[in-house]
Amino acid sequence: MDTTGRLIVIVLFEEVDLLDVTGPPEVFHLARRETEEAAGYEVVLAAEAMEPVVTAAGVRVLPDVTFGQLRERSIDTLVVPGAVEVSGDRRVNPLVDPALVKRVAELAPRARRVASVCVGAHVLAAAGLLDGRRATTHWSTAQRLAADHPAVDVDADPIFVRDGNVWTGAGISACLDLSLALIADDLGEAVALRIARQLVMYLKRPGGQSQFSVPLEQVSTTRRVEDLRHYILRHLAEPLTVPRLAEHAHVSDRQLTRVFKNELGTTPHAYIESVRVEQARHQLESTDATLERVAAATGFGTVDTLVRAFRRRLDTTPTEYRRRFRTVPE
Repeated sequence: MDTTGRLIVIVLFEEVDLLDVTGPPEVFHLARRETEEAAGYEVVLAAEAMEPVVTAAGVRVLPDVTFGQLRERSIDTLVVPGAVEVSGDRRVNPLVDPALVKRVAELAPRARRVASVCVGAHVLAAAGLLDGRRATTHWSTAQRLAADHPAVDVDADPIFVRDGNVWTGAGISACLDLSLALIADDLGEAVALRIARQLVMYLKRPGGQSQFSVPLEQVSTTRRVEDLRHYILRHLAEPLTVPRLAEHAHVSDRQLTRVFKNELGTTPHAYIESVRVEQARHQLESTDATLERVAAATGFGTVDTLVRAFRRRLDTTPTEYRRRFRTVPE
């Protein structure tokens, strides 16, 4: 796609999350550096007035244009970041300013596509842009989004969701994944993968990948469990029985099970399977390895066992997962 004259507008407002604002411009900048095809991207920060905006991090950011100055311009992509406030009981609440909602509702019809980052989805929903659509947001406010906007099909699991010309992203750092996906939509997966390498991202994660990968959802607090987790990763292709893990940790089988339950909230078998599924996902996304090789490398042994684990944990098959989320160039 020719990106000549493609205007990327990022909405700026008080208390906005800083990374939501600064992450996408960095990704689009790298796109311009990586390929001449992206030379036409122009990223601007738009606010109500040409005055510094104080972000949630306390950093002041200066707008490039006002909303009023955009009236005569054609917008390629409108990006709406998020902002939250934390109540006394530590509950996270999205900030939705009616004046901002009105501005977004005015700008959106003139944009080729609209995207939200994190809890910016609440602004899109308030503007009526998510009605009848599937959308995601940060997991901590997903239930609130569904309750406040019953017409929105809220899916709290993916990193980002595309429904027509509307894109919604999950947690704050997912702004990088969302931006990469927008570039992949414009310029192809190969370009997006080159940018991901420049960002030193472990992998350009597909939209359907859960916000809750194994490293995120299972955090241990003891050195013993951390050692066990690393041991499992190093020996994933081998049989990993409770007696073997217990011997490595110098504890009894019963104590090992108790340690996993207390530290990771699961059983050794369930944890090992979750790690194997995670590693299999990575291989299916980023390599051409056969299912037999993936099953062997991740310790499932057979394709049938791999398929059963995918159905159980992801409600899909390895073949279907690869078809949807493969990121290596054809």
